[in-house]
Amino acid sequence: MVELPGVDPAWSAYLDVPSTAGVDPQGTVNRWHYLDNLPSIAGEVRGTLLCVHGNPTWSYLWRSVLAAGARHGWRVVAVDQLEMGFSDRTGRKRQLADRITDLDDFVAAAGVRGPLVTVGHDWGGVVSLGFAERNRSDLLAVILTNTAIHQDPGSPIPAPLRLALNGAIHRLGTSTTTAFLDTTLALARPRLAGDVRAAYRAPYRTADRRRGIEQFVADIPVGPGHPSHAELTRIAESIRTLDVPVLMLWGPRDPIFSDTYLDDLIRRLPHADVHRFEGASHLVAEDRDIAAPIFDWLNVRASSDDDESEAPGATTPLWHQIRERSRGPAAQTLAIADMGQDGSVAASLSWQELDSRVSRLAAALNRIGVTAGSRVSLMVPPGIDLTVLIYACLKLGAVIVVADAGLGPKGLSRAVRGTVPNFLIGIERALAAARLFGWPGVRISAGAVSPLRGRLLDVRYRLEDLLSEGNAYDGADPDADSDAAILFTSGSTGPAKGVVYTHRQLSAMRDTLAATLQLAPGSALVAGFAPFALLGPALGAASVTPDMDVTAPRTLTARALSDAAAAIDATTVFASPAALRNVLATAADVSDRGKAALERIEVLLSAGAPVPVTLLEHLQPLVPNAVLHTPYGMTEALPVTDIDLGQIRESAASTCSGAGNGVCVGAPVPGAEIRISALDRDGVASGEPTAEPGVTGEILVRAPHVKDRYFRLWVTERESSRTAGWHRTGDVGHLDAQERLWVEGRLAHLITSADGILTPVGPEQAIERLDDVRQAAVVGIGPAGTQAVVAVVEPAHGAGAISLAPTTLASAVRQAVGSEQLAAVLTVSALPTDIRHNAKIDRSAVAEWAAAALEGRGRKRP
Repeated sequence: MVELPGVDPAWSAYLDVPSTAGVDPQGTVNRWHYLDNLPSIAGEVRGTLLCVHGNPTWSYLWRSVLAAGARHGWRVVAVDQLEMGFSDRTGRKRQLADRITDLDDFVAAAGVRGPLVTVGHDWGGVVSLGFAERNRSDLLAVILTNTAIHQDPGSPIPAPLRLALNGAIHRLGTSTTTAFLDTTLALARPRLAGDVRAAYRAPYRTADRRRGIEQFVADIPVGPGHPSHAELTRIAESIRTLDVPVLMLWGPRDPIFSDTYLDDLIRRLPHADVHRFEGASHLVAEDRDIAAPIFDWLNVRASSDDDESEAPGATTPLWHQIRERSRGPAAQTLAIADMGQDGSVAASLSWQELDSRVSRLAAALNRIGVTAGSRVSLMVPPGIDLTVLIYACLKLGAVIVVADAGLGPKGLSRAVRGTVPNFLIGIERALAAARLFGWPGVRISAGAVSPLRGRLLDVRYRLEDLLSEGNAYDGADPDADSDAAILFTSGSTGPAKGVVYTHRQLSAMRDTLAATLQLAPGSALVAGFAPFALLGPALGAASVTPDMDVTAPRTLTARALSDAAAAIDATTVFASPAALRNVLATAADVSDRGKAALERIEVLLSAGAPVPVTLLEHLQPLVPNAVLHTPYGMTEALPVTDIDLGQIRESAASTCSGAGNGVCVGAPVPGAEIRISALDRDGVASGEPTAEPGVTGEILVRAPHVKDRYFRLWVTERESSRTAGWHRTGDVGHLDAQERLWVEGRLAHLITSADGILTPVGPEQAIERLDDVRQAAVVGIGPAGTQAVVAVVEPAHGAGAISLAPTTLASAVRQAVGSEQLAAVLTVSALPTDIRHNAKIDRSAVAEWAAAALEGRGRKRP
């Protein structure tokens, strides 16, 4: 046996196993190689993980699980299937049923007893599932990594497998040469180290030793006539009744087993916990640490009782106000309007028309297959069409998937592929992207698409045709605790995450907004911020989206805002900070009619990112009679706190203000609770939840409108909810003596200097009060614990070449922060912000750039 990096030599073992597989003559004994961490376990064994590799790997794939299992008291046995790894080459073609019997034989000969957890990857996942359903009495749990149990007969098998099965190159690519093996190892993200690649190749040095790779590929059931097709089909159906916990860990960049196969497995095992490791590929056990979540999950699922929390009460559906207002005195009044580029209303619906259109579309969608649980990706700009689509889908119990174009092509594609929608409804540009990137889902066009263009874009239905059908939907309302929506985060702190809301939680969000802002039915709002465009009808408020690109908030002009406000006699405005900055910059273009409309505004709400008090103060003359609110929240919980300009001014005079203390975002909204998990000296939020004033730490939230979970991100969800009953926001802040929350930054952006932990928002706010500064980012560079503190500023009047700040500006910045600990002050022409809000600064990118610039390694802005 060769030396293997990461493998304790004591784990390697051989066992002679009598075979009962039909492919072997009676009395055949085969020698198996396997890895077993039992010699490394001190104390009682909690159970056994039986790990089965796929093709062309071997038991070496599971070395990290073996090591971690020993630490956690779990025995891990990782086999080399016959013909593979260092096990016997029998010279016989083994089919799927034979391999399952082989595994049965090994377990019996090795004396492995329950409780058993099967762990499988690739075709080893299928073998492990076949074994699991045969051995249910000993089965504790099932764990799967990238694998497939069913091939849609209407779709071709993955291209790499089609190539490997091609008769002209099948043997050449799999056994005569190392092409199949090398290609598989090349899928690792990041690239495997040289000694690890050598370890994977060690059992396959000759063509004879690689014959099992060839046979494994040949055993892929490509159709009903294949010898293993019946067994694969049997397993695929039988696992539907597995009633043990299931964990699926997935690499979504896998060119073989894509999210489509994951989706199929989840339909068969709907109770499964799932985590998709963004950026990971086929060899997910190499690409990411899967051992830690495996044993964390086993601790949670295999040894805990089901949650017996009190059953929630009744809830009012999100579309309640649409239904109610369509039947009352307001039936013919304006419910929703679309603005044209000339400042006039391009289209509108009354409450009665809106209710009728929602009901008719729900019936039409139901006729073409949209049912409860169907995922529907909506790629339609805010306005009448999107509103009708949202409420029609919700009435059906379908799950709306909302990932806006502001995520950028890569982020949007990642979001769509990851949710595997059954239907995709979009404007032509979205449909073209769906065709280009191969997004899943039956295509429905929203807006004009020519017949020829529709065929090219695979359009099956047109929204206008569906709306023309006259039947009303008469189905029952969906269960309040069923999934209603998957809303994607902005991606400003890493890959965008899908946030799952139930109908109950969406309704609670509506009720919280109504109570916080006193938005009663009959009010009228301008939705210049996409998330709030969805909630106007739910609040019973007439709503309009101004003429703007909602994926680029900076496109909102004062003229467009005032025209929209005038069109519906608006009382409320929702807009992001970036949008309001441009409104101020274009305020001179507002007409007299527009000025009068803005004077009627009673509430202006800006959310999505911190709002500088100077911005609000400059806005006040534009909407002189409005109370200016800036709630704090996130996609996972909106809103959490609320504060208005008067309260901000009051907080600025309190003893809790000042550099380093962050920005005051007010008191909790009705129904919400806030606690702080204190930071330790390393910046880790490890403290018990507390409401003690002045304690800085991670912000924890509890409220009826907090999200249900992250979509297929079990590890992320586990981390965010590890304090039972609370959502850990990832934001850092503190509470003051008046129970107001002060936000100081993100956990990921803490600066750990030799002088202690520094949070960035307070210093940034102080710097941004300088007349010569537009925006600022304060970051740490260098090793944790000894980081140097650097301020990077975007001057108000532009910057030339990226460089150290002029002496005058640098001095003003240092004085504003009130500290001499700044190692450097740099200027940049524009700080990097997230696409959706155009406001949240990417401090990680700034830190990278600052380090490179100070070391003379780069001159590009972040």
